[in-house]
Amino acid sequence: MPRTLTIGIKSIEQGLGDFSDTFEAVRAGRRMRRREGVYFTSLEAARNLLTPSRLALLRAIRRKRPGSMYELANIVGRDLKNVQQDLRILERHGLVRMTRSRGTGKRKVRIPRALFGAIQLKIAI
Repeated sequence: MPRTLTIGIKSIEQGLGDFSDTFEAVRAGRRMRRREGVYFTSLEAARNLLTPSRLALLRAIRRKRPGSMYELANIVGRDLKNVQQDLRILERHGLVRMTRSRGTGKRKVRIPRALFGAIQLKIAI
């Protein structure tokens, strides 16, 4: 079963409180359960990450399993430079992993892999 990434919306105060709790637990020598997720301070900030074109990239990576960034750009019908930029952003936020492989001849290629099969948005009220 594919993993699900949780994207949450928290205030800065909530985020700092969570960090403080974790820091104190680690300092006291208690083991902490790892929490996976990406958190933003507003819904707009989350929307800036999950644009329609980036979601299309994630879907294409999961469904088509392209063998290179160039192949992915062809699949989604976008300019390679823009795809590379979006992949860097997705990789920075932990949604994509780029692996290196040997292409045809001596050419090396970077292959995008989606790390999650679903994205769950969590908003505390």
